Amino acid sequence: MPATHEVVNQVPPLEHDVAADPALAEAVGRTDATWVGDELHELGRLAGSEQVQEWSRLVNENEPVLRTHDRFGHRIDEVEFHPHWHDLMNVAVSHGLQAAPWRDERPGAHAARAAKFYVWSQSEAGHTCPISMTYAAVPALRANSELTEKYEPLLASTEYDFGLREPGAKRGLIAGMSMTEKQGGSDVRANTTAARPAGDGTYRLVGHKWFTSAPMSDMFLTLAQAPGGLSCFLLPRVLPDGSRNPIRLQRLKDKLGNRSNASSEIEYDDAVGWLVGEEGRGVRTIIEMVNNTRLDCALGSSSGMRLGAVRAVHHATHRYAFGKALVDQPLMANVLADLVLEAEAAVAASMRLAAAGDRRDDEQEQAFRRLGLAVTKYWVCKRAPMHAAEALECFGGNGYVEESGMPRLYREAPLMSIWEGSGNVAALDALRAMGRQPESVAAFFAEVGQAAGGDARLDDAVDRLKKDLSDVDDLEFRARRVVESMALVLQGSLLVRHAPRAVADAFCGTRFGGDWGLAFGTLPAGTDTSAIIARARV
Repeated sequence: MPATHEVVNQVPPLEHDVAADPALAEAVGRTDATWVGDELHELGRLAGSEQVQEWSRLVNENEPVLRTHDRFGHRIDEVEFHPHWHDLMNVAVSHGLQAAPWRDERPGAHAARAAKFYVWSQSEAGHTCPISMTYAAVPALRANSELTEKYEPLLASTEYDFGLREPGAKRGLIAGMSMTEKQGGSDVRANTTAARPAGDGTYRLVGHKWFTSAPMSDMFLTLAQAPGGLSCFLLPRVLPDGSRNPIRLQRLKDKLGNRSNASSEIEYDDAVGWLVGEEGRGVRTIIEMVNNTRLDCALGSSSGMRLGAVRAVHHATHRYAFGKALVDQPLMANVLADLVLEAEAAVAASMRLAAAGDRRDDEQEQAFRRLGLAVTKYWVCKRAPMHAAEALECFGGNGYVEESGMPRLYREAPLMSIWEGSGNVAALDALRAMGRQPESVAAFFAEVGQAAGGDARLDDAVDRLKKDLSDVDDLEFRARRVVESMALVLQGSLLVRHAPRAVADAFCGTRFGGDWGLAFGTLPAGTDTSAIIARARV
């Protein structure tokens, strides 16, 4: 072969144990889930393997296909997936990433699941949508004891049983949620879908839902207007008599990212549903599902940032320019270290909130979780797209090419900030939590107060935040700034208490001390970039 075709200075493939993540290991060590270590690394090695990376590529390049009718003209309303979608789902379910923790009596079951979700999400993000919704459905479904007794064991099953059949006859179930409508979006109280009692304990639903992801799920929690007001219902795809519930798939959405996962518009054509909770209390019933999926939004964004940082560090370690590796170039080291900082702060906060999920009998923990979820969902998910863009840029032109995997990461990044309430919704929800549950504010400051005296810059930031919250004038207008400050203070308190000094010092100096620019890669002189970057080397 002519010398002009000799391949040099190209980066080797990245295969690694995704769970070999110091920040994650430290976060898990602060929970009751330390027993999950062996399984976590088993999942991590699989997530980082060449085989699973190929599955991920194929399911995104071969998108789901809607089949409204069979060849004879019968309405079937089914979505066809690439076979490797089912391989990915099978791994996730077999490791209990859906609803298994709700039936697991081991301490730290929810934190263990969060760690596994964070690790496995780095394999492929699209299929984690139905996994997350199934996890979140259980506490909402518990508002109806009869439905819970019938379906919870199957939702928590570690067997993946794909296909539309009567739910009670399956080995395991996947659940979805169907809330938004085209005229209302996040304002679900503007929903027009109607539910009328059928006289046999069921309701008949008529309406059109604008965004229903994973439409091949076995059942959906949905909102509709009953005689007593907006209410929550459970609708199976297949009814107890084996017939198809008339849930019509109108079309699949052509999305920016998350392309392996089908998202649809659906029509309820006199569909059969069972009431969950009381009439008129639909939002209150389904809000626990929303809160749990918000945690997964933060975990998913944290996962994407970790993947971007690891890929960028790997590329920079093996790519040479101007006589030395990119990672040894001071300015590149600045960028990489900043990316690692952001990822570590994200996973620290997300795992802290996951740990609170295991302490449901602790009122202070639940108060902290209520407010902490809103502020963390807002900030971590808001940072992910910027982080993905900077990580992609570390590759130069190679990062702009699909084969690198970075464009898919970049396209995926904005979703978590939109799903379960975009930025404004999350910020306003934080204000709502503070107004309706003032004990959540005390619990939040009790949490961050555990780092008091650890770093003067963090202490000053906490004082400024308290002053901002005491001024109620134009608070809604300032909501983003206030919630951003709360998220940073929470992250900073966790890093000061638990992270290596190089990480905590750089975070506080930049995020609180003002020694930082507007873009990633503007850490101050004297930052121990080598120590920080080492935490993302694989």
